[in-house]
Amino acid sequence: MGVTIAEQRAEAVRLRARFLEAGAQNVDCAILQPAETLLDLYGEDIRARAYVTHDPSRGEVMLRPDFTIPVVQMHMESGAAPSRYTYCGEVFRRQEEHPERASEYFQVGYELFADDDPARADAEVFALFAETLAPHGLRAVTGDIGILASAVQALQISERRRAALMRHIWRPRRFRALLDRYSGRSPVPPSRKALLEAADPMASAGPMIGLRSEEEIAARIAALREDAAEGPLCRSQVQLIDSLLAVRETCSFALEQLHDIAVDLPGMLPAVELFERRCEALAARGVDVAALEFEASYGRTSMEYYDGFVFGFLPAQRPDLPPVATGGRYDALTARLGQGRAAPAVGGVIRPGLLLQLGSRA
Repeated sequence: MGVTIAEQRAEAVRLRARFLEAGAQNVDCAILQPAETLLDLYGEDIRARAYVTHDPSRGEVMLRPDFTIPVVQMHMESGAAPSRYTYCGEVFRRQEEHPERASEYFQVGYELFADDDPARADAEVFALFAETLAPHGLRAVTGDIGILASAVQALQISERRRAALMRHIWRPRRFRALLDRYSGRSPVPPSRKALLEAADPMASAGPMIGLRSEEEIAARIAALREDAAEGPLCRSQVQLIDSLLAVRETCSFALEQLHDIAVDLPGMLPAVELFERRCEALAARGVDVAALEFEASYGRTSMEYYDGFVFGFLPAQRPDLPPVATGGRYDALTARLGQGRAAPAVGGVIRPGLLLQLGSRA
């Protein structure tokens, strides 16, 4: 027999009480959220993951896919740092690719807005989640999107190519395809090669159809030609990115490897030093950093708005289940929702229904 909504709600309230004890303020968010904000952040792709409907007075709305965005909006309107928030309630996600997964489930979260010491704030949130989830025997894993982003920023490439790589950091396959193309490891498709070599690509074109104008098409062709004229990205720089993405160790050993890579890619050193300070802050809170896992690629497929520290708690005995808890830093999201005014923030969510599926607490 599956876990009922009533059981999930009771477990959510229990977990929220733990976050209230840690000093968080309870907040509530409407189940119906404006679609415009979510579409601006994630693009049309989010329609495949969210339930969209139309309200006669409010226009297009979505059933709440998570709490973080409305909490950030609330804080940016009236909050001051440091602020700690907690919440619990149902979220709704379409599961067309995974029909066996629940499309309606509870989330419990904790969000910390603090701008004085990001390493200490990261450690506070992770340690609180680790302590709360300790009885369940979950496997903790951490990562840092900021380290990869800083490495991309340090590459010796054009701003156009850099922007493309940054845009696809959260899409590993597309990121790899771009890196292979820029380095010359993958050939230019014949159709694109013919387009670039044609004296007048529009001369043999058929009638104009679709939404793009002739001027937009011409601008795109010009951009492709400019990119082709740049030449290949140095193989040694690609190897540095490959080495970075392959880092998968405990935090202590990962830190050594990252420092080694930063010798040849010094632009990523500030992000590595932040990771080092985070490790120190975690150790100060009793976290066994020597045993804590770090994966440089962790969070790149499921945590689109995180731009720094990321973490997850996984049910090692049930690899068929998604992570029980996930979280991380999302400074850039606060800047976007705050119209350029940032409020550095880190937080995470727990799925109480998954905890109940794993059995009783120790």
